[in-house]
Amino acid sequence: MKPFNKKFTDINEFINNKRTPNFENLLSVLRREKPSRPTLFEFFLNEELYNRLTCHIKYDAHDELTPLKRTIDAFRITGYDYVTMHGTELNFKTNRHQEKQQASVSMNGGAIISDRKTFESYEWPDPDNCDYSRLEKLASYLPNGMKIIVYGPGGVLENVTSLVGYENLCYMIIDDPELVQDIFDAVGSIFIRYYEICSKYESVGALISNDDWGFNTQTMLSVEDMRKYVIPWHKKIAETIHLSKKPAILHSCGKLDSVIDDIIDGIKYDAKHSYEDKIRSVENAYEKYGERIATLGGLDVDFVCRSTPEEVYLRAAAMLEKASVKGGYALGSGNSIPYYVPQENYFAMIAAAVLE
Repeated sequence: MKPFNKKFTDINEFINNKRTPNFENLLSVLRREKPSRPTLFEFFLNEELYNRLTCHIKYDAHDELTPLKRTIDAFRITGYDYVTMHGTELNFKTNRHQEKQQASVSMNGGAIISDRKTFESYEWPDPDNCDYSRLEKLASYLPNGMKIIVYGPGGVLENVTSLVGYENLCYMIIDDPELVQDIFDAVGSIFIRYYEICSKYESVGALISNDDWGFNTQTMLSVEDMRKYVIPWHKKIAETIHLSKKPAILHSCGKLDSVIDDIIDGIKYDAKHSYEDKIRSVENAYEKYGERIATLGGLDVDFVCRSTPEEVYLRAAAMLEKASVKGGYALGSGNSIPYYVPQENYFAMIAAAVLE
């Protein structure tokens, strides 16, 4: 492990770094093998970082793909072997758009389905009528060795909760379980087609099923109801992705100990992302489950925010050292890099893998 150096927080060290992408490293991690070099994984960064990292690159203001090209360049500059993006603009319309500018959004707000009538009148998105051409058009822009990792417009449980409202959903499970099943089936079937289409593109190397399942203490629904409504659709999503010979990654927040065997042995996800120290540290998760499922990211976002750059660097380097024998680990945060994460701390974290 190199001692901490102030240059690890300097954005120019990354902009000038000559590291080139090689998606095979991430594939090794997803196979629970040792990659050829320390490997990074992050769900997404933030617009301010994307703009700072690519400020020296000129883009065509009239090119509708410019935001995605900027994201590709930012991921390349910071040392990732891939870039994450939606496969298309598919979404489930609710009334939550009125709350988007707020720092926190209620899980009960914006609900649009309350009974059989509103369910049947809802305008469901059609994944076959969406434009996925970005996945083809961007193929030639990707640097050699880099792939796209597609993620969804939320997940099955997240979108059902948005459509119904969390408290309403809990009541509906008791009052009208048949309607609940129909709503899950409608949402789940759309996701199956979305992932089926996205996984066929050569530019796509893996896919993320992003669906928050839990709170800090338990799953959002009872384990019985998770297994009845949610997990069967995730099993179908993973099977759909695997049919294209590509890895399926689960991003899910919350305490999922009660369904971890379902995630690993039932659904057969290749990797799990999203960890919090107050639930289970990534070090502990790697020791407990690393033989069975790849571990991605994991440095608690609160820790990355509140610690010094040196503390962040040392923990990141220690985690890479812990995984250096068995493999199956890629370094990153426990969730993502929102705007409030100090940028010097983010750079200190990835320096452990990039500035060797």
